[in-house]
Amino acid sequence: MVTGIVAPAISPLGSQILIPAAALLAIGFAILLWVRVSKVKVAGSHGVRSENGREYLLEEEQRGEDEIEHKVAELMQAIDEGATSFLTTEYKYVGIFMGIFAVVILVLLSSQDGFSTKWTTDAKGVEHPPALYNGVFSTLAFLIGAVTSSVSGFLGMKIATYANGRTALEARKGVAPAFMTAFRSGAVMGFLLAGMGLIMLQLTLYLLKAFYGGDYEGVYEAIAGYGLGGSSIALFGRVGGGIYTKAADVGADLVGKLEKDIPEDDPRNPAVIADNVGDNVGDIAGMGADLFGSFAESTCAALVISSVSTLGADSVAMSYPLMVSAVGILVCLLTTFVATDLRPARLVTEIESTLKMQLILSTTIATPAVFLISYYGLPSEFKGIFNNDPEKIVKNWYMFICVAVGLWGGLIIGVVTERYTSNAYPPVQEVADACRTGAATNIIFGLALGYQSAIIPALVIATAIFVSFSLASMFGIACAALGMLNTLATGLAIDAYGPISDNAGGIAEMAAMGEDIRERTDALDAAGNTTAAIGKGFAIGSAALVSLALFGAYVTRAQIGALESSILDPQVFAGLLVGAMLPYWFSAMTMKSVGKAALAMVQEVRRQFATIPGLMDGSARPDYRQCVEISTAASLSEMVPPGALVIFTPVVVGILFGTKTLAGVLAGALVSGVQMAVSMSNTGGAWDNAKKYVEAGASERARALGGKGSDCHKAAVIGAHTQRPHLQILQLIQRGRPFLETMRLSVSDSVR
Repeated sequence: MVTGIVAPAISPLGSQILIPAAALLAIGFAILLWVRVSKVKVAGSHGVRSENGREYLLEEEQRGEDEIEHKVAELMQAIDEGATSFLTTEYKYVGIFMGIFAVVILVLLSSQDGFSTKWTTDAKGVEHPPALYNGVFSTLAFLIGAVTSSVSGFLGMKIATYANGRTALEARKGVAPAFMTAFRSGAVMGFLLAGMGLIMLQLTLYLLKAFYGGDYEGVYEAIAGYGLGGSSIALFGRVGGGIYTKAADVGADLVGKLEKDIPEDDPRNPAVIADNVGDNVGDIAGMGADLFGSFAESTCAALVISSVSTLGADSVAMSYPLMVSAVGILVCLLTTFVATDLRPARLVTEIESTLKMQLILSTTIATPAVFLISYYGLPSEFKGIFNNDPEKIVKNWYMFICVAVGLWGGLIIGVVTERYTSNAYPPVQEVADACRTGAATNIIFGLALGYQSAIIPALVIATAIFVSFSLASMFGIACAALGMLNTLATGLAIDAYGPISDNAGGIAEMAAMGEDIRERTDALDAAGNTTAAIGKGFAIGSAALVSLALFGAYVTRAQIGALESSILDPQVFAGLLVGAMLPYWFSAMTMKSVGKAALAMVQEVRRQFATIPGLMDGSARPDYRQCVEISTAASLSEMVPPGALVIFTPVVVGILFGTKTLAGVLAGALVSGVQMAVSMSNTGGAWDNAKKYVEAGASERARALGGKGSDCHKAAVIGAHTQRPHLQILQLIQRGRPFLETMRLSVSDSVR
């Protein structure tokens, strides 16, 4: 600690109470919300009947309430079984990989001193464990992070499949009940994931501190494995789930809508169950694991970087990243009541504004909360953060600015994303208008929209990097990433709301609830497409920041100076070019995988329509299971090559070409990956909502496009599936850095 500096006002006991208390409160609140959702009873295998009687029935009154309710129960069970089966199989394959990877980490880390078991003492009298023990505990943290990420994704999926039919049933009472059910269900996932991520990280820290004692640097280097485990699961979850959902989506729509001219989610379509399953395994489990990985990595990056500063001697100050996340949970808990109880969306036109208000409120209230944590949870001044100037003083209010830049930067990215993906604004309406002249102009306008939408997010991320780095070097950047994820619980709730609403619309269609109900669920779904894009925007922005922070940790550990990492160095420049190419390579692999899986799905759907008599007139039942199996097999086999590219590129480059070339590769992938991720994500969301804009015909301008079944609509459907494999390209750069950091560059030590 710097002499004469005021210590944090928060006591060590207070910080140790705040963090687990916030995490446990989040988990308890998630359970409470789940209980409220469960009050919508479902018959058959899931239970059906609302507490409020039958006054909510609309045009299906004469059809028989029990028939609809039992059909909803059957559909929920089919979707749940398909999603559970896929995730269980996926986790088996991923578990094998995690086991092998854990052995690799253990061997590489433990072998740095020849597997010695001898403890050493530094000049300050601090005892340091041998590399063997470091390898063991880093591997243990890796496995804990991987398991936590897997459980979070699985529980999120189960919650979504539990709520989709209930949302459809509540839509019979009106927009408000359906909205509250979908949002509460999404919030269950948001708070459960945020709480589990925080409490498991804290428990892992307790375990490591009990072993390492006063060796704080060893503790926080070992905890980096936690972030690696979470991000590794996220990689396979997003790639595998993304391939699954897009293959089913494309197969269902291209044959059903374009060739057979039947509605979306029509029960006669053999791929319709696979399509609904895909929403849960890709957009729920995959996105949940993705944002968990971002949270784990940003927190671990901040801990690792700060452990070598004067903060490392203060237990309260070292808990600062965790306290930032804890107050974020508390703020999100308060603001959730606005959407669920105080001011829920009661009209179709209020849905998007209510969801956006959640982000604005959470960000606004979180700002003073972060200031208090920064002011009272950190020393007034500290140093050791800047590598090139260890004596440079950093003040506690600097850290508030760093977190606030990330916090408000995330909101700006979310607002910009909404403008470019919501059909309530001109950009998407222009894409829909372009469909009048065919799919070609639709694709051209959509691509242009995506490229344009990357401008402001790139500027926001650049500003956050400049400000936070100027104030607190790489520690500031890591805290800016934490700020962007400070409202993680709300962001995940809004993101999960989308697939739940999408599934609710599919169930309403398949259960023949009527046009009035489908219009309500379509409105919920259209807003969900926008919120899903907003969630991806948060994931991209936070991943870019944490990637840069971990890149700084890599450069520091590899002892690469500013002159050595200059772009004028031929090794660095060559690495930049290769790294900038990698997101394109990754993107090509994933898009081709989606195309191959979709081709198999289209052929199967066509086969069933051609060979099953009575399928079109509804007298025969399609073979849903065969389509589910096609998507499952394709996604599990096709997710391996992209995953291998991400995981092993840093190792190969480090071994063959050295640390400077690897630094260039990582930097190049970061720069090009951000632009690709933003543009592809927003293009996909815009195309999808342009299709829904044509289908809904909610305005005179939209009705002029012809509505469902028109040539304009068919062009919009084609566009909606042209670039739908908008998998998180930024995973390529986000997942590579923690790998190197966790391994402490044993490879680099050998080539230096």
